[in-house]
Amino acid sequence: MADLQTQMKQAVADAAVDQIKDGMVLGLGSGSTAALMIKGLGSRLASGDLKDIVGVTTSFQGEVLAAELEIPLLSLNAVSKIDLAIDGADEVDPAFQLIKGGGACHVQEKLVAARAERFVVVVDSTKLVDRLNLGFLLPVEVLPGAWRQVQQELSSMGGTAELRMAQRKAGPVVTDQGNLVLDVKMTGGIEDPAALELAVNNIPGVLENGLFVNLTDEVLVGEIVEGVAGVRSLEKRFS
Repeated sequence: MADLQTQMKQAVADAAVDQIKDGMVLGLGSGSTAALMIKGLGSRLASGDLKDIVGVTTSFQGEVLAAELEIPLLSLNAVSKIDLAIDGADEVDPAFQLIKGGGACHVQEKLVAARAERFVVVVDSTKLVDRLNLGFLLPVEVLPGAWRQVQQELSSMGGTAELRMAQRKAGPVVTDQGNLVLDVKMTGGIEDPAALELAVNNIPGVLENGLFVNLTDEVLVGEIVEGVAGVRSLEKRFS
């Protein structure tokens, strides 16, 4: 299954690179599928198939990879617009609302997505869900001195919040901004992503959460059909 998932990710990353045109300012996302997209972009720049591209990264991980591939980079403050942002997601619901932040990069990811004239999400088919937060926890970035207070507030809202601990170091995960992450499970999942995004961000001590509401323009889904990796484009449904 791992090999099939890798094939799906590669197919969808290639489809995303196909949307890039000469002269674009690009938002370069984080995570495994976005990394494959960045590698594909680097290859096309090196071959001359694409020219005059500038990237704005959403994480230190992406910045290191782009630098290794000699992709020109600018900071978010140095660009007046982003033509196209391409990023992954941890969950996508039928209304194109997302949960992101499995890699704890959701603050910069949301800044880039919000600045982009077009935001394309690249996922494999396992990331499509009927309702957010039934399977994947909602990341909430908090100031280090406020995590217990925020945890209590989230509990009063019906959420169970646990401090995310690092895997190969002692102590909690520390974000690129120097903050901590609470992973939250709402009872019954998230019924109204827009309302919850605002409510969580209004808690004192919260910097940002991993709900991406009304930002996504297109979802490219990698899937296996009859043993072959392909890509399906989902069009946004307007209610």
